[in-house]
Amino acid sequence: MLPLCGAQPDRADRRKWHTPAGVLSVTGAKFMNWNLGVGGGGAIDLVIHLHHLDFKAAVTWLADHFPGALPPGPVAPPPPAVPLRLPPPAPGQLARVRDYLVGSRGLPLTLVEPLLAAGTLYADARANAVFLLRDEQNVPVGAELRGTTACSWHGLAPGSQKDQGGFSIPVHPPQYCYGGRAEPLPAVVLCESAIDAISCLALHPRHRCLSTAGARPNPHWLQLLLNRGCEIYCGFDADPIGDQMARAMMALHTAVKRLRPERHDWNDVLRARA
Repeated sequence: MLPLCGAQPDRADRRKWHTPAGVLSVTGAKFMNWNLGVGGGGAIDLVIHLHHLDFKAAVTWLADHFPGALPPGPVAPPPPAVPLRLPPPAPGQLARVRDYLVGSRGLPLTLVEPLLAAGTLYADARANAVFLLRDEQNVPVGAELRGTTACSWHGLAPGSQKDQGGFSIPVHPPQYCYGGRAEPLPAVVLCESAIDAISCLALHPRHRCLSTAGARPNPHWLQLLLNRGCEIYCGFDADPIGDQMARAMMALHTAVKRLRPERHDWNDVLRARA
């Protein structure tokens, strides 16, 4: 089940898995996310944690992907939802975050600065780059966190609901996708992370790039974009997980097309061309 959720096994420790939500340690039915300091037990908990679904949606996901895996009869009620806890901005760490994104990751300053000005990107007290996930009403529903220090890591803010929104660039979305105008739209490219979305826009400036915060085939908001006439490309990583999730997405949504990076991901392509 873990590979289907976008997780990759650690090469040195068979109990450790690298996921879009952080590093998990899995022992039997129990798991622990050391990046976020939270854990759980059982398949439903794991799907809720990795896909940021509610209880009912997690049960439906399991039933769709693993028919017969759930026990007969009523399922135990879910634990209380974790409230969203966005890290407070720390302006004193902004220079380090900017240097990391522009200097180390090769992102154009012309794309980074509007994100900073809009508050969609900021620095927290640990010098993490914080990329806000927003819903259709532009309300934050979570955040991708990317470490910029010697201890490189990525994860999500506690309580993030990435199925309710995503990181999007350019900052101001076309009105048709989010509100009803009928003029032609730029194509939308779905990427696995905010950094990849920014990199992809630098390479495809006529497109709109969104992060799904991890390779997953069916974010809730994808069908909304398709219903509104958006041309969608799946730009997941050029690796087994990215290809598998892209095939699953195109099987669920036949209008989606594949746009595969020439290298492992869009940031690798951007840096190679630079």
